[in-house]
Amino acid sequence: MRYPDLEIDLLRAFVAVAETGSFTAAADVVGRSQSAVSQKVLRLEEILQRRVFDRNSRSLSLTRDGERLLVAARQMLEFNDAVIRSVREPAASGTLRLGIAEDFIPKELPKLLARFSRLYPGMRIDLMTGLSCALLAAYDEDRLDAVIAKKDGTAQRGRVIWREPLVWLAAADHQVDAARPARLVMLPPPCTYRELMIGALDSVRRDWEVACTASSLMGIQAAVAGGLGVTVLGKSFVQDGLQILHAPDHWPTLPMTEITVIGEESAAADLIRPLVTYLTESLSKGGPLTLVA
Repeated sequence: MRYPDLEIDLLRAFVAVAETGSFTAAADVVGRSQSAVSQKVLRLEEILQRRVFDRNSRSLSLTRDGERLLVAARQMLEFNDAVIRSVREPAASGTLRLGIAEDFIPKELPKLLARFSRLYPGMRIDLMTGLSCALLAAYDEDRLDAVIAKKDGTAQRGRVIWREPLVWLAAADHQVDAARPARLVMLPPPCTYRELMIGALDSVRRDWEVACTASSLMGIQAAVAGGLGVTVLGKSFVQDGLQILHAPDHWPTLPMTEITVIGEESAAADLIRPLVTYLTESLSKGGPLTLVA
């Protein structure tokens, strides 16, 4: 029996709806109208002779058939994109010494790098992670070819590729007590987040004290979740056990944080380019960020 062909654009629309949770959001991801996305999903259901979503006016969820299809659809899209890249772009090969700041998409990065290694099997990545200041120092000492790090507030280095709102984070059961100084969880200086916290609280004349100093962002998260105090991090760091504080009188509005890529003009540019392109393309399809063209 000959089965009908599955069209890639139908699968791309289906995956976008499944990952964003709505037809409206999926329309932005695939660059089509909401009605066009809806028609593509309907066409996919006609080909499969199965419903892939349970939907009503209030909710949208995958059916059991939709859950099975989602796994295969992601694999097919990844294979399709790998074939297109292999034809359009020269195969990248070599070793890239890469530094990536802990600030950068903490939940998404591992699986993105895993997918990248499958798409570019000729590339080897020697990865260093840590605080932005340490990675920039390693780059300046020629121990790294490229760095994806938080933008230095004073230096104009690299190209901005990511912006994300900064938020005040506290333990899920935290209760604001305006009569007491704000207890802050901080990284040691020099640290942009530390300076932002102090400056923001000083701007509303809120007293503060250092409750805990941690040497990593993972340590910051653990200390805050454990109730030691409040901190400032990107919105993508919100996880179980943490809450965002929404009280501008006590916790002033914060700016966006910016992540830059440094090293695009170096001798390793041919290795850096496919990685940065892949990260930005992948995240623009539903990642928790604001991309910069």
